[in-house]
Amino acid sequence: MLSIFWSMLLWILWILWILWILWIMLLFRVVTDIFRDDAMNGWAKAGWLALTILLPYLGVLVYVIARGKNMGRREIARAREQQDVFHAYVREAAGDGRRSSVDELAKLSEIRAAGDITDEEFRRAKGLVLSGRAPTGNASATSTAAMNGDR
Repeated sequence: MLSIFWSMLLWILWILWILWILWIMLLFRVVTDIFRDDAMNGWAKAGWLALTILLPYLGVLVYVIARGKNMGRREIARAREQQDVFHAYVREAAGDGRRSSVDELAKLSEIRAAGDITDEEFRRAKGLVLSGRAPTGNASATSTAAMNGDR
């Protein structure tokens, strides 16, 4: 009989330990949401924070009832915003592997200024770049296409 009592006591303590950890997680989530919410002004944040710190069980319960639905929405919006920023950074860092027509024209101007191509070759290459039929890998490929008379 004593072993059953100890087993039950251990199970109850284990469940209470798990509930305590969940409570701490919820408390930190609520406090974090209070600070991250841009819709609330400073006084509202201070009031919710004071209620959550002074009367933690009641404060968290009231906060989750009053603002819990929007907690998830704000979290999803923040995650999407961070993902968009990350994707924009990756696109910017990786580039799309092509050069813009402005870059191609600048490179062609440098090649012409160096005397590597004539004015006629420059005009043909410029026409190819502006028509969008030129290879966009580099300007020397464009100038080669212009020198070969490719259209």
